Amino acid sequence: MYRTPAPLRVEEVEPALQPFGRSRMLPRAAYVDDAVLEWERRHFFDGGWVCAGRLDDVREPTAQKAVKVGTTGVLLTRDADGGLHAFANICRHRGHELLACGTTAVRGVIQCPYHAWSYELDGRLRLAPRFGPDVSNFDPAAMGLVPVAHAEWGGWVFVDIRGSAGPFGDHLGGFGALAAPWECERLVAVVTHEYELEANWKVAIENYHECYHCPLIHPELCRVSPSESGTNFKDDAGVWVGGDMELADGAETMSLDGRSHGVMLRGLDPHQRRQVVYVNIFPNLLVSLHPDYVMAHRITPLTPGTSHVECQWLFPPEAIERPDFDPSYAVDFWDLTNRQDWAAVESVQRGLESPAFVPGVLGASEDAVYQFVAMVAGGYLGRELVRGVVGDAL
Repeated sequence: MYRTPAPLRVEEVEPALQPFGRSRMLPRAAYVDDAVLEWERRHFFDGGWVCAGRLDDVREPTAQKAVKVGTTGVLLTRDADGGLHAFANICRHRGHELLACGTTAVRGVIQCPYHAWSYELDGRLRLAPRFGPDVSNFDPAAMGLVPVAHAEWGGWVFVDIRGSAGPFGDHLGGFGALAAPWECERLVAVVTHEYELEANWKVAIENYHECYHCPLIHPELCRVSPSESGTNFKDDAGVWVGGDMELADGAETMSLDGRSHGVMLRGLDPHQRRQVVYVNIFPNLLVSLHPDYVMAHRITPLTPGTSHVECQWLFPPEAIERPDFDPSYAVDFWDLTNRQDWAAVESVQRGLESPAFVPGVLGASEDAVYQFVAMVAGGYLGRELVRGVVGDAL
């Protein structure tokens, strides 16, 4: 629960919390207002569990990686014994970033590039040049880096900046068991694409939660996965929203020809080999589980009308080890689909920026959009993050 509600009028937000079939979308300001985005950064991103990326860049001892989360930079380190640590990316001297956000390093010490204060990989202060007994208020033992709560799951690292979000297991809820057969933790990120999106971060996620739009803008997708197939999840606990879709007859996976040029994931049963699962772990991670690979989008809000999207394709080691392995069958399909989606959500953003916009209603196939929107709306009003309950209103 957030103590400070978002800078929105209650009467603007409450329509999004009405029962499914009578609700409306979020108000215009939720997508265009600087103050709302600032609130989201401090509460959704700094005040809860947020994905900080894959662990691949900090797998080896002495590895370091800096990422931006909400209003805070986070420094991830792996010590010589293999332990993972997370700290605010802030030197305890005068606040300089220890490592530029988005960069990595492999070295046995953390050193601030401003005045050369240095720290052990577990955060203890190692050296503060020219600080000694003559500085009466300097206590080396009290000047270690500020720790950040963190959790590892599925090969990703999640951080809780304020340390007040509760156990990560409660946040993940039932999705942990649902995703277990895909063994995300053993998969390797083979390809990464970076996209700059001219749309609010929530618009991209709302688009992800429905295939109502697919027949018009995704003909390639509809050939390998019927747009009306599958169901959205409603009952499992946790701060996530999602559903599944089925593969078309004759299709093995999501690719331009429907064929898999990889290796089927070893833990899947016959039903799971015929479905694709799409889930948003709130707020910023989209996990798409395929029979032979996993795709993940990590979304970072930049301004009310722009976002950064990191998209990664993860494959099992046994596929990567094949001498003829080529990930392009999955990458090309989803890069095309991503760009089709980005064009659509950027058009939505332009519509939202118009003062003539009035929050719209949702159809029967948009129940996952409703669940996400209701979760956001509840957070705006200072409530606990829970999915909207989809009943029989439609």
